[in-house]
Amino acid sequence: MTTRLSGVTELPDWARQLDLAPHPEGGWYRETWRSELTVSQASLPPGYSGPRSAGTAILFLLMPGQQSAWHTVRSAELWLHHRGSPLILEVGADRTSADEWLLGPDIEAGQHPQLLVPPGHWQRAKPRDDEPALVSCVVVPGFDFADFALSPAATTD
Repeated sequence: MTTRLSGVTELPDWARQLDLAPHPEGGWYRETWRSELTVSQASLPPGYSGPRSAGTAILFLLMPGQQSAWHTVRSAELWLHHRGSPLILEVGADRTSADEWLLGPDIEAGQHPQLLVPPGHWQRAKPRDDEPALVSCVVVPGFDFADFALSPAATTD
């Protein structure tokens, strides 16, 4: 069974139980962990505007037909597959040279149960199949929207 939210997307009942909210890049998310350990700005690589949590984690859901916008995160981001469709993850130092990876549970079919997006790399994701894709993203140093940038076009093309 599915439920319509905001007249835009239908989420399955199991996904509604996760208490997800719309994400600025597209899809749905909820922060599930933020380290209590803080890393000082002086201890971080150049470019961080202040201290950061040592790490953060979110649940992230994309529905069939949804695609996240091209974006970068200043920190390293580890993606882990949990449920549903394998997720096509495009990653590159720039968008035009991005490689395509398949995040999913079927190792024998060449899928990867986890993938690392290096700091500052462009990325976008979409489900491969006609079912939702549920993943987690772990960011180290921890995620802050000050370290997040959508592509200048801010499109999902």
